[in-house]
Amino acid sequence: MGTPFVGMIAGMALAFAGWFGGFGAFLLVAALGGLGWTLGRWLERGGTVRDVRDAFVRGRR
Repeated sequence: MGTPFVGMIAGMALAFAGWFGGFGAFLLVAALGGLGWTLGRWLERGGTVRDVRDAFVRGRR
């Protein structure tokens, strides 16, 4: 999947959330999409899932 196609899908998801769920749903979908994009880019550049888990475990101590 190319970047333009993924961007189109994300835009459609935001549009549906805004249309059917209102502005609050739009913001929730946008925030979770941004978080997913950030984690995906981080993992793509060499990060591991274990690093993410360790960051949350260290925060609880």
